[in-house]
Amino acid sequence: MADWDGRGLVSTAWLADNLGDPDLRIFDATVHLRPSTPGPYRIESGRDDYRTGRIPGAGFLDLTGDLSLAGAPLNFTLPPLDQLEMAFGAAGIARGTRVVIYSTTTPMWSTRVWWMLRSAGFDDVAVLDGGFVRWVAEERPVEVGDRAWPPAALNLKAREGAWANREDVLAAIGDGGVCTINALSPSVHSGDSETSYGRKGHIKGSRNVPYAALLGPDGTWRSDAELRALFDAVGAFERPRVICYCGGGISATMDALALARLGHPSVAVYDGSMSEWSRDPALPMETGA
Repeated sequence: MADWDGRGLVSTAWLADNLGDPDLRIFDATVHLRPSTPGPYRIESGRDDYRTGRIPGAGFLDLTGDLSLAGAPLNFTLPPLDQLEMAFGAAGIARGTRVVIYSTTTPMWSTRVWWMLRSAGFDDVAVLDGGFVRWVAEERPVEVGDRAWPPAALNLKAREGAWANREDVLAAIGDGGVCTINALSPSVHSGDSETSYGRKGHIKGSRNVPYAALLGPDGTWRSDAELRALFDAVGAFERPRVICYCGGGISATMDALALARLGHPSVAVYDGSMSEWSRDPALPMETGA
C-alpha cells in the first residue's frame, strides 16, 4: 500500500512522503467510548487528544458533532446530504483534494468517515493504515494545537444503495441474493457475551466477520488474500449484495471498507444496526454461531 490506489487504505510511508502536497487534507476523526455508570459507556469527542498531538497539517472531524444528526434517538445517526456538504466543505474538503482519515484508537472511527464520504460520491479518500499509533511508533513528526483548512464549496451526490435501513435488512432475511454480516465480536454475535444491545444474539440469518479480525497483530490491515478468506467463509462473494451491521453503524464500516477494497460490487451499511433493531421485539433475532 505504498501508493494511492483508490482502494481505501494508504500507508504511513505514503503519507510521510506526501505531507507537503497542497491538495492533501488530513483529518483525525477519533471518538472515545468512556466507561460510565449508568453504562455501558459515555461518548466523548477526541478533539482534546488531537490538540495534544496530531499528524502535521491534520484537522479534526467531529463525529460527535456536525457529522451526526442532532436530536436523533440513536447515536451517530447519518445526517442528510446537505448537512454533510456543509460540514465537509467547512473542513476544507473540495473536489480536487485527496483526503486521509486516521484515528488514535480503533480505525472504525476513520472508516466511518471514509464510508460517509464514499457514500456521498467522494472517492478521493483513504484511511491511514495503522493510524496514529503506527505513525508515532515509527517516530514520525507530530504537531500540537488546532489546524483548520480554508473552507471550500463541496457538492455531493448520494451513492444509491450505500446505506440500508431496517426494512432493507428485514427484507434480506431469507433472500438468497443478500449476505447480511455482523461486524461485532463472536461472543456478542452468538449471545454468549454479557454485552448486548437490549436483546442477545444477532439479526436472524446474519453471518459474523468481526471487525477485529480484519487487523493483524500490529494493528495494520490484513492482506487482501487474508481478508478475502474471511469473507469467503461466510459466502459474501457468492451473493450480489452485502449488508454490514454492528452496534451503531460504526465498526460495520470496517467490514464495508474491506469488501469494497476486495471489489464486491454492492455493499451497504445498516446505519441503525443493533441499536435500532434490538428495540423492536417484532424484529427477528437468534443466538448461536
